[in-house]
Amino acid sequence: MSSKSQSNEQQAVQLRARPLAATVIFFGGIAVLLFLLALSISVGAANIKLSTVWESVFRFDGENVQHLIINELRIPRALAGALVGAAFAVAGAVMQGMTRNPLADSSLVGLNAGAGLMLAICFAFLPGLSYLELMFMCFAGAAVALGIVYGIGSLAKGGLTPVRLTLAGAAVGALLLAITEGIAIYYRIGQDMAFWYAGGVAGTKWVQIKIIAPWIIGGLLGAIAISRQITVLSMGDEVAQGLGQRTGWVKALSIIIVLLLAGAAVSAVGAVGFVGLVIPHVARILVGVDYRFIIPCSAILGGLLMVVADIGARMINPPEELPVGAIIALIGVPYFLYLVTKMRRE
Repeated sequence: MSSKSQSNEQQAVQLRARPLAATVIFFGGIAVLLFLLALSISVGAANIKLSTVWESVFRFDGENVQHLIINELRIPRALAGALVGAAFAVAGAVMQGMTRNPLADSSLVGLNAGAGLMLAICFAFLPGLSYLELMFMCFAGAAVALGIVYGIGSLAKGGLTPVRLTLAGAAVGALLLAITEGIAIYYRIGQDMAFWYAGGVAGTKWVQIKIIAPWIIGGLLGAIAISRQITVLSMGDEVAQGLGQRTGWVKALSIIIVLLLAGAAVSAVGAVGFVGLVIPHVARILVGVDYRFIIPCSAILGGLLMVVADIGARMINPPEELPVGAIIALIGVPYFLYLVTKMRRE
């Protein structure tokens, strides 16, 4: 890309970008997230003092029951919430920028349903797979679902539009979910699939964190690395090509990043939707249209939302826990309806 093209691109973006707000949100969000992680570790069926949480991290006592609860159950659960929230949010931000579709989200374009179908197939026919192998199968399921959605949406006259992408995603997602439920009933794996339907971070173990963390962190870093290209792509293919961008390569990299993030997240917590729909819009309102700011802020805000939802799931009706997916849906569904209404007016 020539220096003149870069200058034109930067001037167009800077008019609607707020780097100071992004800096405050990013670093302030990290501080709030650390506090919420500590709070998440301390609340539950057995409330634990924050001072005990501190002691268990820095002065672990293997004979202390509370220390064991914190290290084996609470910390992996809290970290999973932050990682998965960031993954879903950034996957949604990348998809929205790449497709210029404000409704793009891994749950709305069939990615979550494709990963869930692959989990059902593994539970029914390949019960001996390790967690790492299950995660790779989730990647494959998400990729197949995304390919079907893009294929169906592109067949219509006029090509793939945001509305057609959403409609194709809803149709394919419903079909894959029906097949998943049929497999679960016929092969009696409903109990194994229950965690996927509900969505949540309860029961997350360190082995899962160690497996998903590198993939999610790699996906987040990859999204940040191509954030400038996604900003240009969000202006439209013609504008991006006029500025010298190889749109095909950028879209291919974006799809790989989305598959990594969504596949790893779904394999860990199941079908948690709407994080990737709501959070990028909130970040865009706060920091502007530059994806160099939207993506890192979406990661922080997505982690905050998941951790807060998990805390709420434990505190609304103790000692019972509500599904985290249901808590987030209470926020996501009204916002989705608002976006659809707004798009219809426009």
